[in-house]
Amino acid sequence: MRTVALPLVTLLLPAQTIPAAPAKATAFERAVVQEMSDVRVRPKVYAKYLRELRPFFKGTLWNRPDRVPLRTEEGVAALDEAIAFLESAQPVGPLRFNEGLARAARLHAQDIGPKGSIEHTGSDGSRLRDRLNRLGRWQGLIAENISAGEDEARQVVIQLLVDDGVTSRGHRKNLFNPDLHQAGAGSAPHRDYRTVTVIDYADGFVESR
Repeated sequence: MRTVALPLVTLLLPAQTIPAAPAKATAFERAVVQEMSDVRVRPKVYAKYLRELRPFFKGTLWNRPDRVPLRTEEGVAALDEAIAFLESAQPVGPLRFNEGLARAARLHAQDIGPKGSIEHTGSDGSRLRDRLNRLGRWQGLIAENISAGEDEARQVVIQLLVDDGVTSRGHRKNLFNPDLHQAGAGSAPHRDYRTVTVIDYADGFVESR
């Protein structure tokens, strides 16, 4: 499953109009951030989880236990690369859950899901920096990952780590960027992939009240 990543930016812009607030983060959305934090802190432990999935490849078809078979672009090669990365990676700091980032992520998921999109540009032409400006003030780096088709936190993170079909491995780079300290996840139904999860990251973010 191919997902998309947003290049990091380094701007600080003023807040704008704040849209109506969606619900607070769900247990799943919080679990996604916790799972990402865990892999940053203990990458070698996470490599063991990925290694357990190797036997379920048959060519480019990934017959994951108790899940719908997944047709990948790279087959087991992408998984092996992710394992090698995790086994050699140095731990980086944990991610702190941020409700404002989760709110921004959820609004974008609710926007793109019904349209069948997995793009970072919203229906109104907004990019991540625009959406964060509407909700508060951010500083340092920001980034965004989008995962589609996964409804379990660990599976979302595995998808981002393996980054099948993404030459730059941009999702993995975002996930392990030591300059990103906060994150929020937002999920919504998706027209084509059942569910879409947007993850927004920042060095710092303060939501307007």
